[in-house]
Amino acid sequence: MKNLPDFKNQKLFLQAFTHRSYLNEAKEKMESNERLEFLGDSILSFVVSDFLYKKYPHFPEGTLTNLRSRLVNTKTLAQVAKELDFGSLLRLSKGEEESKGRQNQSLLADSFEAFIGALFLDQGIQKVSAFLATILLIKADEFVEKKSFKDAKSLLQEYVQAKKQNSPLYKVLSEEGPPHAKVFTVGVYVQNKLIAKGKGNSKQEAEKQSAELALETLFKK
Repeated sequence: MKNLPDFKNQKLFLQAFTHRSYLNEAKEKMESNERLEFLGDSILSFVVSDFLYKKYPHFPEGTLTNLRSRLVNTKTLAQVAKELDFGSLLRLSKGEEESKGRQNQSLLADSFEAFIGALFLDQGIQKVSAFLATILLIKADEFVEKKSFKDAKSLLQEYVQAKKQNSPLYKVLSEEGPPHAKVFTVGVYVQNKLIAKGKGNSKQEAEKQSAELALETLFKK
């Protein structure tokens, strides 16, 4: 595990990793990480936006927006959370534990946002900026170099339009699992033909994966 900032308020640190399912079983009098996640999401957006605005002065607004989305999307945040070994810090119910919650992308990304919210409350925006500079913002140059900051759905849309075909159509094919841990399967269709299927803990996540798989399929042709 990489070194994390030392918190003055350890309750905030614990709260950042406390999933609501844990409180249902533990009977502990404390909040889950959901409110911290709400705050952290906004703090992340601000710090990343400020960094990108200054780092890439010649990028137009649309490019900056796409790059910010690439940096703060579920996949990237979950990857950073894995690098920090946040999975081992999560406080989960037995059910979440058994369903591999510690490896769940959404839970990891949520915990990262909550951690940022907690760090902001504990030590302020400068500490948050310094922390993000070492583990998240450094990825920006890589994304720019590889031109991977456009999301898969946008890239698929551009590919289809270039072929003078109708826009991709996304359909939910199935929903599985309990309400708090649903898994959606979404199919993406081009010219009424199913190109790929994606899965995720939200419709948006499943659509994104289906678009990524569709691009792999189409580029192989």
